[in-house]
Amino acid sequence: MPRRVVVTGVGLVTPLGIGTGPTWSGLVAGRSGVATITRFDASDYPVRIAAEVRGFEPGDWIEAKEVKKFDLFVHYALAAARMALEQSGLVISEANATRVGVVIGSGIGGFPLIERQHDILRERGPRRVSPFFIPGAIINMCSGLISIQTGAKGPNMATCTACSTSAHAIGDALLYIRHGYADAIIAGGSEAVITPMPLAGFASMRALSTRNDEPERASRPWDKDRDGFVMGEGAGIVLLEELEHARRRGAPILAEVLGFGMNSDAYHISAPAEDADGAMRVMRSALEDAARRPDEVDYINAHGTSTPAGDVVETRAIKGVFGEHARRVMVSSTKSMTGHLLGASGGVEFGIVVQALREGIVPPTVNLDEPEPENDLDYVPHVAREVPVKLALSNSFGFGGTNACLVVGRFE
Repeated sequence: MPRRVVVTGVGLVTPLGIGTGPTWSGLVAGRSGVATITRFDASDYPVRIAAEVRGFEPGDWIEAKEVKKFDLFVHYALAAARMALEQSGLVISEANATRVGVVIGSGIGGFPLIERQHDILRERGPRRVSPFFIPGAIINMCSGLISIQTGAKGPNMATCTACSTSAHAIGDALLYIRHGYADAIIAGGSEAVITPMPLAGFASMRALSTRNDEPERASRPWDKDRDGFVMGEGAGIVLLEELEHARRRGAPILAEVLGFGMNSDAYHISAPAEDADGAMRVMRSALEDAARRPDEVDYINAHGTSTPAGDVVETRAIKGVFGEHARRVMVSSTKSMTGHLLGASGGVEFGIVVQALREGIVPPTVNLDEPEPENDLDYVPHVAREVPVKLALSNSFGFGGTNACLVVGRFE
């Protein structure tokens, strides 16, 4: 029998708030975190909106002298990891350090720091580039610094699979614990790239919504008037533990991670395959790994980015996997409120699924005023729904055709 793996802590930093509580209350209220960009002057850009994290003070989570050394995505990760550890009550000591690991990813990494140091190089020369530039911006510094600060000496990894990044990180952590490489792992992802170059790059792809005059209504998955995703930022990090390890120390058991699937479309650098083959296969493999039937699933936190192609393909995939039950399963996209957190989205949405299981509330899809004819499932429009949730999926699909699906259950 594979070792059972449970969730004992969740830490969220999102455009809806700093912490799981503020984020969850914002979701249940149907509040949008999308607004006009304040981070820099985007007045000349075709896209001037994003879902920024507001009110975050790095000095609350990291020593002041360390703040300038590391990029914002590292700050977010440190904060979310600390939240998850505090909720779990896990104390990392000499006795258990080698059995605690860290798997944290990012889809893009330290772009704000890269841009700043590039400006310094151009304006002031190579000798003025910070010696902390490289370690402060590289993707694995989230997992590295969390390991250093907590003393966790087990597996230490960073994933990078575009928008599937943190779902893959949590899936990897599940496998490491199942196979005995660790008893507990801090896992998830972080992203902070609301800066000039990434915004320009995504805008040039015509991937982003240009609803600049109504930012709170810009992210509208499955709606006929959707015109692209909205960039978001933040971190979603959880603590996974082997069940008996958690029980022995009296940890709060929030949910159980039952299954994981991963695969590739092998189709296109950014577009999903129209036949939804990869998305169907990844959900089926995750359910098979969990030893659960499709008709047992109550809720799917969809990838649901608000792009014309992606949303309808995910709907096709759900219909293909769930058959008649597709009409009964609740499907919602919390990206309609948080925006798309890119490499952090899977970690944040996994944490949201854990909350849905605990609270018996399914968060809504806001801005879904008129679905396209083919988008005809129960997307929980506008208003959160109080209903028991026992089994849920969290879908994450990324550029390059990479797919991930996690199956999460109420702990029995």
